[in-house]
Amino acid sequence: MKKFFTVVLFASGLMMVAAHAQAQNKIGYISSQEVISIMPETRKADSSLNEFRVALIASAQEKQNAFYAAFEKFQKDSATMSEAVKSVKKAELNKLSTELGGEEERIQQLLGQKRDELIQPINKKAYEAIQAVAKESAYTWVFEKEALLVAPPGEDILPLVAKKLGIKVPTGNAPAAAPAKKP
Repeated sequence: MKKFFTVVLFASGLMMVAAHAQAQNKIGYISSQEVISIMPETRKADSSLNEFRVALIASAQEKQNAFYAAFEKFQKDSATMSEAVKSVKKAELNKLSTELGGEEERIQQLLGQKRDELIQPINKKAYEAIQAVAKESAYTWVFEKEALLVAPPGEDILPLVAKKLGIKVPTGNAPAAAPAKKP
């Protein structure tokens, strides 16, 4: 009997330790894209990126207009040009045409670089805020919301992170309230 009592006491002690360890694992989730989308820095970055895109398109348009003007001038003046001059002018026009053909790709590449340059500090700030909230609120695990199939509304830490960043969560982005318990 004493042996049985010792085994039961030991087993209950293990269960209490396991329950205590389980209670320490606080799990939350957040949509980092949602956090980034409500940050004022994101609107500024979007505006700056749009201005940059407009400037790149204007520059490409100027290059295209210069090519068309050079081509029209070549067509108009080609009757009076020698074959050697025509050959040189055609080579110049082909070079300009090739540059224009790669302009779209160049614009996309420059826009991607600028986007990365602008979004990197925003991502860093959001990540640091999420880390701080997780630490302050004793979350041992924080998952990306989009990776979860089912999650309780009370564990969404978006409101806490938004508060930490000093921004207000738009009502359309607020997490759903916990469902009312049936009596």
